[in-house]
Amino acid sequence: MAKINNFIAEYKETITLSGITPGDTKPPKVVIRRFVRLFKAVTDSRMDAMIDYPLVEILLISFLAILGNASTWAEIANFAETKKRWLKKFIPLKNGVPSHDTFRRVFSLIDSDTLQLATVDFLRENIAAIRRAMGIPIKGYRQICVDGKVERGTGRKYGTDEAVSNLQTLHIYDASDSICLYSCPIASKTNEIPVAQAALRKMNLKGCIVSFDAMHTQTETIEIIAKGKGEYIGGLKGNQSGFLEAVTGVFTDKLKKKIMQSGHGYYETSEKAHSKIEKRCFYLTPAACGKAEWKGLKSFVLYEKYTYDLIKEEEYMEVRYYITSLKDVELAAEAIRGHWAVEDKLHWHLDYSFCEDDNSTIDKNAFQNYSLMNKLVLSLCKLAQPLMKNNSIRIIRKQFGWDFEQYLSLLLATFDDIEIIGVIEDSIQKNK
Repeated sequence: MAKINNFIAEYKETITLSGITPGDTKPPKVVIRRFVRLFKAVTDSRMDAMIDYPLVEILLISFLAILGNASTWAEIANFAETKKRWLKKFIPLKNGVPSHDTFRRVFSLIDSDTLQLATVDFLRENIAAIRRAMGIPIKGYRQICVDGKVERGTGRKYGTDEAVSNLQTLHIYDASDSICLYSCPIASKTNEIPVAQAALRKMNLKGCIVSFDAMHTQTETIEIIAKGKGEYIGGLKGNQSGFLEAVTGVFTDKLKKKIMQSGHGYYETSEKAHSKIEKRCFYLTPAACGKAEWKGLKSFVLYEKYTYDLIKEEEYMEVRYYITSLKDVELAAEAIRGHWAVEDKLHWHLDYSFCEDDNSTIDKNAFQNYSLMNKLVLSLCKLAQPLMKNNSIRIIRKQFGWDFEQYLSLLLATFDDIEIIGVIEDSIQKNK
């Protein structure tokens, strides 16, 4: 049984087992009002006398366009022009449709902190409402993943004196609810550490496992997590060379054999996928050193991954070391594998499903706010997936773009807590 909470998996399973299907959804106008209220909570820093296009109109159009597969400022503007008559049912558009330059300029002026806070609160409130409606309790730990991402289309003029580096963004991702809790542009890779520390200080980490790669295995970061009453598991590499060597030396062949024979501290999994067989071996032993420097340190973990390529008939081995406040090897193994959610369920989708690597916006604040809208749409699509035959995120966005009116109510009703609760309760009554 999983020891880390995974709401999205339980949500999909509940819908599948209960046979929940959306009924007659509310008219789009009723549902869109919720998003209008959401975007009204975002601070508009522009001077009133200089405003031609209200911020709520800019944000609502952008949100709907991105939902409909728009990936550039020009595509957002083209969407607005194409759907102008339809959009006027919900927003006045007194000054017509904004140009693509206007969308980009306004996004560069938006306070990203208020946009982030509004969208994250909105998502968490809706997930809490769906939990209550479906009777899905919060079981086990929440997993919070810390990782950075390079936006590969935002750099310019490499190899010259005018070079502009690609924008880098720090993400703190709730793998349990599939929500990006925090994202912040950073000047360079070295700045990730203090930015992450500042963000973690403000978070409620009780009941959470915070996972991170070797860059964030810092004594101060771990102290912040421990003071916040959270658990942690972090990788070890060359940046902690002396400590890494000490931990590496602990896992002798003799100790590994002893751990396996004891029946405690060893966990193994295997699976076959994509013409490969993967075997994962986890060894956990009480920390033999470092407890004075690393607050809350309980254990060292050795992770060995064996991959056999059935086509090439070749075997590969990968070895990693971790330090953790956990004492349960199965829980540690689940957290190590669960950390990849930030790559597989967030970064990969932002690049593949939302084409962020192709976005050449050079203004950091404009790109940050655009990416926040992508993350809002991504979370919505994940909740819509089981109601749309579990199609991929990319296909769901294309469906929305292909037949806007047909899918609008279905998709947006997923984020209307009153609507989705009604659908769930009706289905539960029918299945009694």
